[in-house]
Amino acid sequence: MRLLIIGAGFAGMYAALSAARLRDIEGVSPEMFQIALVAPEPTLTVRPRLYEPRPETLTAPLLDVLTAIDVTYVQGHAETVDTIANQVEILTRDGERRTLGYDRLVVATGSRLFRPDIPGLSTHGFSVDTVPDAIALDRHLQGLGARPATRARNTVVVAGGGFTGIEVATEMPARLRAILGASADIRVVIVERRDAIGHDLGPGPRPIIEDALDKTGVEARLAVGVAALDASGVTLSNGERIEAETVIWAAGMRAAPLTAQIPAERDNFGRLVVERDLRVPGVSAVFATGDAAKAVCDEEGTIALMSCQHATRMGAFAGNNAAADLLGLPTMTYHQKAYVTCLDLGSAGALFTRGWDRKIEFTGAEAKKMKQDINTIWIYPPKPQRAAALASADPARVTDL
Repeated sequence: MRLLIIGAGFAGMYAALSAARLRDIEGVSPEMFQIALVAPEPTLTVRPRLYEPRPETLTAPLLDVLTAIDVTYVQGHAETVDTIANQVEILTRDGERRTLGYDRLVVATGSRLFRPDIPGLSTHGFSVDTVPDAIALDRHLQGLGARPATRARNTVVVAGGGFTGIEVATEMPARLRAILGASADIRVVIVERRDAIGHDLGPGPRPIIEDALDKTGVEARLAVGVAALDASGVTLSNGERIEAETVIWAAGMRAAPLTAQIPAERDNFGRLVVERDLRVPGVSAVFATGDAAKAVCDEEGTIALMSCQHATRMGAFAGNNAAADLLGLPTMTYHQKAYVTCLDLGSAGALFTRGWDRKIEFTGAEAKKMKQDINTIWIYPPKPQRAAALASADPARVTDL
């Protein structure tokens, strides 16, 4: 028997851990039941931290953990999925193609930044979506100090006023001053199509977010979008021109395109619509999880967000359920009632809320400490010690905040 997991993000990592945990509980040997994880590299990208400096350090090794729990790592990029033949074609680093069969498949391919067809975006826009993207931005910022001191050099425009856009923008003044000097005349502008920054976070946190923007000196342009980019700035949809040598796109996510190869329903974000146990309806051997899945997470019908907080727990349920299905055991209903947010606000601290109504629990320095603990401890892989690693993947306990 082979359970194949595509993706080494938060969902894929926890799918592997959880499947191995159930296999161990049932006393089935790795020789009888192989669990294999396919990814270009055996590393976890700590994506929630890519707005920070030194993004090249923001990955965590997974090979020792996978080895400790007897999960086979397969290096390569999953190119095609054949759900009739139950096969995945993989392109290796050397350009060779190989085919792997599966008895159950977990699609944990994550998401990508949505880049619309805006003139100049692909050429002149930066992002913090992937490690290479974040490295390119960091190198660009580091190079600003060697350029002539102009208003455009000292200006950063962030397109998108959601969670990522806020964290990028409020971190940016400190990053720029570390490069250009404490006395540099810095300008950071968030451009947001909706009528408020952090619109999806609701009205409760809004005063704190707005106060943080004021404290960090970040400007906002609301109810307006980016119409075009060029080497020296952006033109907004209302005709306003902002001269800026740095434009960062942080507006919108889509599921990775491999989900389109699964013959099943998808939502507007490209996510596979799944049943409560994360099985893809009509494709009995396939489960989907993390940002690749549109999943109901409570009895009220709330849809899980495209976030590492939901991906880790969803991954644990998907791995457990795919393994259970192979072993003839009942699957578990994915549920995730606990939901928190911890929004970094740069030098203004952070904001910690609980529940879908975003009840504020901590702000300022206290929330900042919580954010640092989340970013540097909680979301990292478990240590490569078999018993502890397997215990960390109990679906009922993962991300139980």
